[in-house]
Amino acid sequence: MRPVMIACVTMMAMALLSSKSSAAGSGQSEDPSRTAKATFAGGCFWCMEPPYEGLDGVVSVTVGYAGGRKKDPTYEEVSSGSTGHAESIEIVYNPSKIGYAKLLDVFWHNIDPTVEDRQFCDVGSQYRSAIFYHNEEQKRLAEQTKKGIEESKRLQGPIYTEILPAGTFYPAEEYHQRYYKKNPVRYKFYRWNCGRDQRLKELWGESAPEHN
Repeated sequence: MRPVMIACVTMMAMALLSSKSSAAGSGQSEDPSRTAKATFAGGCFWCMEPPYEGLDGVVSVTVGYAGGRKKDPTYEEVSSGSTGHAESIEIVYNPSKIGYAKLLDVFWHNIDPTVEDRQFCDVGSQYRSAIFYHNEEQKRLAEQTKKGIEESKRLQGPIYTEILPAGTFYPAEEYHQRYYKKNPVRYKFYRWNCGRDQRLKELWGESAPEHN
């Protein structure tokens, strides 16, 4: 019986190791205790998702709604401008691999902070720009970077981007998630037609992001 028991234990141990290895390879085994969240609003959430998805240290990017009053809002409700929510993204990231300062840098260079209650061709409070901080350190860094932009005088006019405490984030409907990959032709046409990249180039010059 003893050799049989040893063989069984060995097989169980190998199966467990194999399971852990597979989970690590899938990218789904990130220890929640080592991750943090960042929440940003920068106009159309379809356009805010791609800049973060390829960054090392970013675990996931989810598009959704934040900053409003309505519980479990739908896209149609948010689009009406009646909920107080803004189209937003929630980023789960590993702070040991990527810092919040880097996430902020990407955020600023993908928005137009000089306009109020709009972004590019989309008009309304649901398209406002905002940083929703999850702790005091995020708040400090957000305020620091905003002040730096204001003092640099690089951009004309006031900086309207809000800095607010993060509340409940409501994920958007599944068809909105990774829209740029599900509907690449429509996404690219929308982005071009909205003048997003042209305006970013005007604002940030060589620091403007490149989008295919």
